[in-house]
Amino acid sequence: MNFKPLYDKVLVKKITSVKEQKTKSGLYIPNSAKEKLQEGIVLALGTGLITESGKEVPLTVQINDKVLFEKHNSRVKEVMIDGEEFLLMREGEILGIMG
Repeated sequence: MNFKPLYDKVLVKKITSVKEQKTKSGLYIPNSAKEKLQEGIVLALGTGLITESGKEVPLTVQINDKVLFEKHNSRVKEVMIDGEEFLLMREGEILGIMG
């Protein structure tokens, strides 16, 4: 894949998981309860956010970070690259990095 996002954009590959998760207390969380959030892997990064004063702020996420973001967000764009579907978003749309 030959794609380089610009500025504060991040290219993410969705992780699709069909298994249910189990809490520490033994309760199962069905996939339907988790549908509002999505996990993905960061594949490519822009150079960073450019402020109004022209200063470049580096991105926090790194390539191969597992990230969490909202599944239904109008600012997250689906893109096709080399026949595969990816998500293109600003770093600010990412809710967090998973350990």
